[in-house]
Amino acid sequence: MATICVVNHSITGTTSRLAESVLEGLGSVEGCAGKLLAIEGADIVDGRYGNEAVLHALDGCDAMIFGCPTFMGGPSAQFKAFADASSDRWETQRWEGKLCAGFTVGSSPSGDQLATLQYFTVLGAQHGMLWVGIDIPGGRDPDGRNRLGAQLGLVSQSNGTLVPEVDLDTARYLGARVARKARVLAARERDA
Repeated sequence: MATICVVNHSITGTTSRLAESVLEGLGSVEGCAGKLLAIEGADIVDGRYGNEAVLHALDGCDAMIFGCPTFMGGPSAQFKAFADASSDRWETQRWEGKLCAGFTVGSSPSGDQLATLQYFTVLGAQHGMLWVGIDIPGGRDPDGRNRLGAQLGLVSQSNGTLVPEVDLDTARYLGARVARKARVLAARERDA
């Protein structure tokens, strides 16, 4: 059984809705279990993230999917505090070899969300993780998924608290894609 954690921070609920859809996608793949882990403001004291239970859960998973809103051209401060707290894991490469992916939401179609996905990929690379992007060419999917055309991960755009249904469909697709890859990787490691 492959375990995939969706670790996310949400302010208005849009990122949470995307995270729940990613989790639905994970659940659609046999042999995979998904777990939702929220980054809460109360977990940050004097600027430092301190929820060891979330970090410990990530230590034990096969893959993780990062999510947060894009603010001022990058990840939310709360997600960044979580990422900074992962440096203890970085020192020992505790997350090395795990799969990772990401999603973000902003209020503009080109609100610099790509910079947040790039941040996630660098975070994953520092940990020795393997990135999984979206393999749907933008504008070429009959169901309209990946409507904003980001191959690196899911980019959503919302006005207020509404998330377009097609972006939720793309989130489910991303979750299922990561789950399939994690299941294969977990089987290979088990058989090695």
